[in-house]
Amino acid sequence: MVSEPASPPNQPSRTEANHSWLRSLRPLAGRRLPARLSAKHVHRLVDPLVEGVADPAFATLLGQIDGRAPYGGNEVEVFFRGEEAFAAMRRAIEAARDEVLLESYIFTDDATGRGVVAALVEARQRGVVVRVVVDAVGSAATREEFWREMGRAGIEVRRFHPLRPDFLRHPFRDHRKILVVDREVAFTGGMNIADEYGSARPRHGEPWRDSHVQAKGPVAHELALVFAESWHLSRSFRRGSRLVLSPFVEPHGAAGTRVMVLDSRPNRGHAESAAVFAALVAGARRSLFITNAYFAPKRIAAQVLGRAAARGVDVRLLLPGRTDVPLVRHAGHGFFTGLLEQGVRIFEYQRSVLHAKCLVADGLVSMVGSTNLDFRSFTFNGECNLVVFEPELGGRMEQAFLADVADAEEVELRTWRHRPLPHRLGDALARGLAPLL
Repeated sequence: MVSEPASPPNQPSRTEANHSWLRSLRPLAGRRLPARLSAKHVHRLVDPLVEGVADPAFATLLGQIDGRAPYGGNEVEVFFRGEEAFAAMRRAIEAARDEVLLESYIFTDDATGRGVVAALVEARQRGVVVRVVVDAVGSAATREEFWREMGRAGIEVRRFHPLRPDFLRHPFRDHRKILVVDREVAFTGGMNIADEYGSARPRHGEPWRDSHVQAKGPVAHELALVFAESWHLSRSFRRGSRLVLSPFVEPHGAAGTRVMVLDSRPNRGHAESAAVFAALVAGARRSLFITNAYFAPKRIAAQVLGRAAARGVDVRLLLPGRTDVPLVRHAGHGFFTGLLEQGVRIFEYQRSVLHAKCLVADGLVSMVGSTNLDFRSFTFNGECNLVVFEPELGGRMEQAFLADVADAEEVELRTWRHRPLPHRLGDALARGLAPLL
């Protein structure tokens, strides 16, 4: 790996700012999405596709929205338990030859965090370059000494938008969860690095329910580019080596699973992410199963879900019955009546805290990542998801969803309409506050 003096924190050099790898990120920063491809109108292009998400033209349409069509040459595996996901991540780090890139909204100093750090330190001792980005607010509870220990071991650590001196950037958070090893294998999804996701016994109750994916192939290089964007926007504890990347070269005609990286940050990708979500909903012809941890959607999202149910699609939402952010749960409740009236089935998961952000359409196309169906994810946050075109994976996603529904309670319209007045008033107030959550 190339080591060069770094630019001052949060101030990429002119050379870095003009690197062609930055220009190979999709969608391009500042791009204005054509109105016909927007979340509000894209269904007009999807509705005529008789086979919906199975139609070859559907993948082409997603490419027009995001700027890069789904491409092959990949292997994708999904994990529904933190214990399995973190074991796979540690194995990948232990096999690293040259480089480990790790980005996490929350990185805690607990058994899980210590296990990951141990693997990172061991990799660094073998001569592997290790870089870590954490969100300054998401990881605010982690003590400073934890980061200093990593630094003393030779791990380069940066924090995204610390309150000092980046107070004016405080609303803009890095909510991504990415691990890339040797630009050959990568992980992303909803799991932060913390005990509650199940890699170690959480302090209270069952492990949180979440989903994460491992991907091998060209997608790992693209996820390294996404990491690099956060790296260059973050502040370092000390000067370190410069991250050098080649532009992404899109494979053509490669065998293997087709994927699309759906990532965003302020001024790049939020409109496209909303449009891809709307297209997936519009493209479902049989079933649409959505699991989401923080459901406080913009009005357009509720509209596209209701439209799908109204045309006969089996639309089901799996949402938290137990949550770490009750106000967001109540904000989502403010949408339930309208959705139920249009035929959307809603379930609230009871077994543990639900933290997953997943979608599967017709058992054919899946999306797994960090994006919640709330105002923040589509306005302020940096997010990352994989859209995967693979029936076998889609089948696993459907099976997992149905298994989760068995541990959930369905919300019935008749009962919901008669919930207590204080509950209804609280839902209405929380829905009004949704843009601030």
